[in-house]
Amino acid sequence: MKVCMFHLMPYRFLPEDFEHRYRSVWVDVPASLYDAEKTSGLYHEYLDELEAAEAEGFDGLCVNEHHNNAYGLMPSPNLMAATLARRTSRAALVVLGNSLAAYNPPLRVAEEFAMLDLLSRGRLVAGFPVGTSMDMNFAYGINPATLRERYYEAHDLVIQAWTRPEAFAFNGKYTQIRYVNIWPRPLQRPHPPVWIPGGGSLETWEWTARLDYVYCYLSYYGYKRGKATMDGFWQAIAAVGADDNPYRAGFLQLVCVADTDAEAERLYFPHVHYFYQKCLHVWEGFAEAPGYRTVKTLQAGIRPQVGAQARRIRQSLNWPKYLDSGYVIAGSPATVRQQLAECVRSLRIGHLMVLLQIGSMPRDLTLHNLRLFAREVLPALRDLWPGYKDRWWPSGARGAEPA
Repeated sequence: MKVCMFHLMPYRFLPEDFEHRYRSVWVDVPASLYDAEKTSGLYHEYLDELEAAEAEGFDGLCVNEHHNNAYGLMPSPNLMAATLARRTSRAALVVLGNSLAAYNPPLRVAEEFAMLDLLSRGRLVAGFPVGTSMDMNFAYGINPATLRERYYEAHDLVIQAWTRPEAFAFNGKYTQIRYVNIWPRPLQRPHPPVWIPGGGSLETWEWTARLDYVYCYLSYYGYKRGKATMDGFWQAIAAVGADDNPYRAGFLQLVCVADTDAEAERLYFPHVHYFYQKCLHVWEGFAEAPGYRTVKTLQAGIRPQVGAQARRIRQSLNWPKYLDSGYVIAGSPATVRQQLAECVRSLRIGHLMVLLQIGSMPRDLTLHNLRLFAREVLPALRDLWPGYKDRWWPSGARGAEPA
């Protein structure tokens, strides 16, 4: 079992009445609310937390890409991964990821990921998300009708750039390059393991299954609601005739650990509530541009995690509802161990990503949460999948299978 610390790097200084006064935390969040001095401090605070996670024994450190928002301050996760590459030595650097369709040319992703793989001595996981509609369609202005086609073409270019031994010409619909010949090339062969972050698109399940990649469901609504999505993924795996190795799958879960269940509510509720009420406060018009989600996925009834429907759910939440719904796993180490074991087994996941810095949670409380998790919960998760090998883990990271 691999356990990674996932970090969003949120802006944790939004005003108390933010969700009532402003229409969205994403795309058009007012610049008047931004403080550069505070943000500078946040970056160092958040990097300290990730470095502490490696020291406490986490297998991987996860960063991600978002734009025009106060939900996550990482328009370039590669910069964060590069910083971590020099200050860590054992944890996998899981970049979830680079939104391929946003890069022109996408060859830039192949080059920067190769650099990260070399800097980290083979600890990179290469994540290729399609990207949210807020990021891709509204912040970066990509036509939603062409987004997935651009994404698939960009993916093919990156993989070929990593694996073809000689210079070649690439003539795609959106990118044409006479000489594809990247220097440097990745340390891992044939290339770093590829993980695909997703939000429930049927096409993503099928494509990931065919290419033998890891599918990572990045959900903020917990393992109970996530089961239907992961069941769909495992059905897609069975349809292509692949094995049921749990390391094919990853899942993100919010987790808060305290000495007792009652203390967990006292310590963490304000910060969890900040996250759900403010960091996920996205205007319906930005949640999903027409054409972003495919017809097949719409017919399956899969809805976005933000927007009007999600807002109606969030507005009624209190601490018991956060816990009963499974949105957050919180409580004493014993409570968290039991529920996380249920989460892992029910979803059949070999890669668990935990969000331990949530919303407005300050550094000291995050480190408290992180250390309790690492010392009292993490050891109990290690042996949940005996007999399976993780073929999707970077060769230079802690826990890699012998060559």
